[in-house]
Amino acid sequence: MEFLKSKHNKMKYFIAFALVAGLCALAHAEEQSCQAGVQSACSTNGGLSTCNARYGAINHLEHKMQDYIQLQLKKSYEYLLLATHFNSYQMNRPGFQKLYQGLSDRAFDDTIALIRQVTRRGGAVDFSKPHNKGAAEVPEVHLNELESLARALDVEKELTAGAIHVHTSATHSSAENREHDPEMAHYIQENFLGKQAQSVRTLSGYANDLSKLVSVKEPSLSVYLFDEYLQKQ
Repeated sequence: MEFLKSKHNKMKYFIAFALVAGLCALAHAEEQSCQAGVQSACSTNGGLSTCNARYGAINHLEHKMQDYIQLQLKKSYEYLLLATHFNSYQMNRPGFQKLYQGLSDRAFDDTIALIRQVTRRGGAVDFSKPHNKGAAEVPEVHLNELESLARALDVEKELTAGAIHVHTSATHSSAENREHDPEMAHYIQENFLGKQAQSVRTLSGYANDLSKLVSVKEPSLSVYLFDEYLQKQ
């Protein structure tokens, strides 16, 4: 009798062990199934992962953003050269140096912000590709005060046109692209269009004011006072 009871207990232990082992195996199988499902969903298709942040018209806008990023970076260094020129002992115009240093820093910060926007949307920025608009041109920076303001105004209008081009591409369909991208359009409008409009207005005012000041017979004092004004801005 004791032998049968002992055998019965061993059988219960065996069944319990088998049940636990089966549950563990089932859980492991379910875990592998979930992992396999994720791997299948994120498998590559023609070299492009389907688990990405790309949506909207990013495929159409990515190269346009690339061009605008390179334009911002190019103009940042052009402004930096102007700032260095007016900071020399020959020119000695700290007000103009401050103006162009600020514009250079702003363009560089905008470059970083645009790169972050592109990568946030699942894109990539490749600086090995040359910019398609005058990448090899050496900017003319040995300018006088009025000429430099005219040059800066042209640069700001060029940057504004670049922002408008990206915004238009994001909001209007074309034969090349039928998708709209409201998020990208909103980003450009909020962060660039208003700021560029103000910059164009400010520099055009500076250029017109200085052109009137230098029309006198001895403009040196007028230019000096205008530089003092720029230092206070």
